[in-house]
Amino acid sequence: MSDAHRSDPWPIRTERLEIRKCTPDDLGALWGYRRLREVYEWLGAVPTTREAFDELYLRPDRLATTFIISRLSDGQIIGDLMVKVGDGWAQSAMVEQAKGVEAELGWVLAPEYTGQGYAIEAVRAAIDVCFGPLGLRRVNAGCFAANEPSWRLMEKLGMRREEFSRKTGLHISGEWMDGMNYGVLAEEWPR
Repeated sequence: MSDAHRSDPWPIRTERLEIRKCTPDDLGALWGYRRLREVYEWLGAVPTTREAFDELYLRPDRLATTFIISRLSDGQIIGDLMVKVGDGWAQSAMVEQAKGVEAELGWVLAPEYTGQGYAIEAVRAAIDVCFGPLGLRRVNAGCFAANEPSWRLMEKLGMRREEFSRKTGLHISGEWMDGMNYGVLAEEWPR
C-alpha cells in the first residue's frame, strides 16, 4: 500500500493510553526523561543539551516518526514511540513493490512509569496500527542485549529474535556491546 493510499490512523487509544503525533510543544516533556542517564544509556541519539535535543527532534523526518504516549486518565506524557515506515529489501526489478512495506519501532518510557504494563500496551497498539490501517507486512526493533527490559518486551509481544550480534554497538560507556534484533510479520500477528 503506497503512502498516498494510507489514511492517517493517529491518534489511537488503548485501554489506558493515547498515542498521537509529536508536536514541538511536546519536546520539553520528552527532554525531561530522555536526558536521564538511566534512559539515554540505551538510546542511539543522545543530545547533551536542550538546544541540541530540540534541533534533532524538530527535524521534519524525526518529528514525523515520533509519537507521544500519554495516559488517558490525566493526559500525562509518560513516553514516546518511534514508528519509522521504510522500504523492504528487493531485487532491482521489484523495488517499487517493496516501498513503504515495513516499520522500525522504538520506545522510551519515563522511569517512573516502567513496570506498569504501559510499554507493552503502547508497542502492541503501534504494531496493530502497522498491520492494520498502515497495511505493512513486517515490523522490526532492536536493542543492546544488555537492555533486558526491551528484549523481554519484544518476546512477550511474540516478536522473533532474528539476530544476536557480538559487540556491534559502541555504548556510551565506551564498551562495545552485543545487539539483538527482533521482527514479526503481519501474518504472524494475532488480530
